[in-house]
This record gives sequence, C-alpha cells and structure tokens, in this order.
Amino acid sequence: MSVWNGSDICSDILAIMEKLYHIQDLHALLDAVLLQARQFAHADAGSIYLIENEVLNFSYTHNDTLFSSSGSNKYLYTSSTLPIDSRSVAGYAALTGQPLVIDDVYRIPPEMPFSFNRSFDRASGYRTKSILAVPLITSTNKIVGVMEIINPLNHANELSTFSDRDQVVLSYFAQNAAAAIERAMMTREIILRMIKMCELRDPLETGVHANRVGAYAAEIYHQWSLTHGIGGDEIKRTKDLLRIAAMLHDLGKIAIPDLILKKPGGLDTEEFNLMKYHTIHGARLFRNKAPDLDVLSAEIALNHHERWDGLGYPGKIDDIFQDRVQLGKGKQGEETPLAGRIVAVADVYDALVSKRVYKEALSEDVTLDYIKAQSGKHFDPQVVDAFLGIYDVIVAIGKKYREEVAPLVLATT
Repeated sequence: MSVWNGSDICSDILAIMEKLYHIQDLHALLDAVLLQARQFAHADAGSIYLIENEVLNFSYTHNDTLFSSSGSNKYLYTSSTLPIDSRSVAGYAALTGQPLVIDDVYRIPPEMPFSFNRSFDRASGYRTKSILAVPLITSTNKIVGVMEIINPLNHANELSTFSDRDQVVLSYFAQNAAAAIERAMMTREIILRMIKMCELRDPLETGVHANRVGAYAAEIYHQWSLTHGIGGDEIKRTKDLLRIAAMLHDLGKIAIPDLILKKPGGLDTEEFNLMKYHTIHGARLFRNKAPDLDVLSAEIALNHHERWDGLGYPGKIDDIFQDRVQLGKGKQGEETPLAGRIVAVADVYDALVSKRVYKEALSEDVTLDYIKAQSGKHFDPQVVDAFLGIYDVIVAIGKKYREEVAPLVLATT
C-alpha cells in the first residue's frame, strides 16, 4: 500500500500551477485545470461552472467515455446556467463554499435540499455515478465557480468512489487554480471591453461575434493541425493564442470614420477602399513584437481579408508603419499566414449566418454551399476541409454565443 505524502502533493500542485499561469486563454486554462484535476482522482469526466452575472455558467467539460468515441468537441460548447442555490449539486457547493461528495447521484436521500439533473445522462446514454463538487475559491475568499469531478476509476478502470485523499487534494488544487482562473476571466473581460469600445463605433462588431470567431478559429486550427502532424503541446499552445488573437481581428475599425462604419447601405468604391485600411490600423495596435500574442494578433488583423486567389486586401506592404501606406497586390495562396487564412473562413461564415439590421441571416445550407464554392478561390481548400470536418462543433459554438440584433445607430450631422 502506497503512503500519501502531503508535502509531495503540495510540491506537485505548485509545479503544475507554475505551468497553468502561463496559459492566457480562459478556454485553454479550463481545459488544463480540468484535465489535471481528473488525473489526480483518475476520473472519467468533469465539468467547470463559472460565476457570471450572478449565475453558474456551464463553461467547460470533459468526458472520456463519450468524447473519445465521438471524436467531436461539440459538447465543449453546451450552453446552460444554474442558479446559485441549494437545489443543484454545483449550486449547493457555490452557495455554501464547501466541497460536496456524493457516492451515487441516483441515490441522493430525499431529505437533501439538492438533486441531480438526469437530462444529460438520458440524452447521451452516459451513467453519472459519483461526483465531487469543489468550489473554486481565491485567496481573498471570492468564489469564481465550481469544479465537478465525475466517476473516479480504480486501478482496473472500474467505477469507484472518491476517497478522503481525493477530497483533500482536489480542494487544495482548486484553491490554487481559482486564482489562475480569475486572472484569465479578467483578461477575457478586458478583451471584451476593448471590443465593446469598437462596438460603440461599429454596430456590427460585438462581443458575441468576437467570441464566435475566436472559437471557430481555434477549433478549425485544431482540426487542421491533426492532419498536418502537429504535436499535442504545439496544438494547445497555438489554440491558446489563436482564440484570443482572432477575437481582436477587427479592432482596427475603431480608426474608420463613422459615416462609413454606420452607413446602412453598401459602400461605394472610395468608401470601401477606406474601409480596407482597418486591417492596417488593427495590425498597428500590436506593434510590440515580443509577446507571441501580439505577433499573432497583428498577423490576423492584417491578413484576415486576404484571399487564396490573391484578390484580397490590404496586399503586400513593405512597412505598415510608414506615414502613407498604399494598398498592395493581394497575397496569394500560402503567402497569407495560416492564422489569417483560418480567420478568413471563420469571419465570413459568421457574417453570412448572422442577422444584421440591413440583412437577414442566410440559411446554413446556403452558407455551406458558398463556403464550398469558394474553396480554392476566396479560401484555402485545406482550411475549408477542416471547417467542414468539424461542422457540428461550429454549429454548437454558434448556439452557445447567440446575440440579439441591436438597432443600427446612424451617424448624425
């Protein structure tokens, strides 16, 4: 029988946290936190709820039994919320600030205030048995969410129950992870505020649009990388940066005049040429080339309107920081960086399926026909293949990040 050494566990957790603090994207961080927590308890599944707008928002999930068989990430973008009260397992943990261990969620005594929602099990065919719900509490005693670890397995990979050691280790890990999660949530909020500033100028640039494009881009890259021999660590690192950078793709529109941004009809040739410069303005915002995120953000801002056939913009420019920048000849094929080619597909898809004040949303069938028809013209064929290969994930992302159409604010004289 092995002896549990508490000091070794503490050292392990601190070493893990050192790595987690380098993850910038909230989505990527939740993935890493949940994976590590499951490894501590050798658990089959788990979920993380974050507190947003005073409710628990279903934010991330793992399930080896279901996801490894389906090969799809669509469950990652399930959208649901829970009130912070005693009626649910996660709500009870958030309300009380105490971990909750349940050996069999189908046998919760009726006198307990909380119950288990069996809807996911019924829909998926999965059997949830044991749950350890741990509140994510920062050093300032702020609860930022709840982590649920589900169905621990014994050495024979059979369903088991959580031990006292599991509860202690996961509670300690959750306390440390909470600070990293809070930091990532603040980073995400800062990014969304930047986009909100742009939205005040451009009614089409919204936080949910940015979230969708960021998520589309990350998942398209993931699928693309699987067919190009990219290693797992490199995939995770790039996805971490790409999701954030793609969210900022249109930030340069803040430098475009209101008469163009808020024009309800189509733009004339002169106006459209001025609009093209938002790519250059956006790239200039990330002049610091030291952080990888700045490099990728500038790359996407500059290149997401380039086309595979070379008919895009702003084209080849020697120095985007010169006083008078002239648009160049469009980049062709792989002259456009991969991130730009990916965001080109993500951005156009989202624009087509989204309702705007000046147009109705196109149907999914019509949009897919357009994307396919533009493979090898507007879009990189391999990126289109990756997009089509995860279309169920794309649809799930669209459902998670829905938006209401705000009325168009016309420029005043």
